[in-house]
Amino acid sequence: MLFNRKKTDQLSAAAAVAGARSGDLVLVDVREGDERVQARPANSQHIPLPELSSRIGELPRDRTVAFICRSGSRSGVAARAAADRGLSAVNVRGGLLAWKDAGLPVETGAEPARPGPKRAA
Repeated sequence: MLFNRKKTDQLSAAAAVAGARSGDLVLVDVREGDERVQARPANSQHIPLPELSSRIGELPRDRTVAFICRSGSRSGVAARAAADRGLSAVNVRGGLLAWKDAGLPVETGAEPARPGPKRAA
């Protein structure tokens, strides 16, 4: 066999929403920031794929992490990388395209600023 890539578990967009609502999984969007401004899954965390290796420690080890991108390619790469690091990781099948087709909640526009570290007064 020329390529020996591990198969990544897939999850439907509807199952990802249900898992996120129940607290069983964390939804992580690996697209770039300009893509998220146009549309992003509601209540998703943002870690662009190029930053994943340096930010993998931000992800929980006690819950499944569901990765999403536009169509499922980049999120598949992210899910394999996270699984290789010992996380329970899945790819949202069809990405945001499937998410929108299913009529699931999206947010648009600039994201609220994340609070930074507190500084001593």
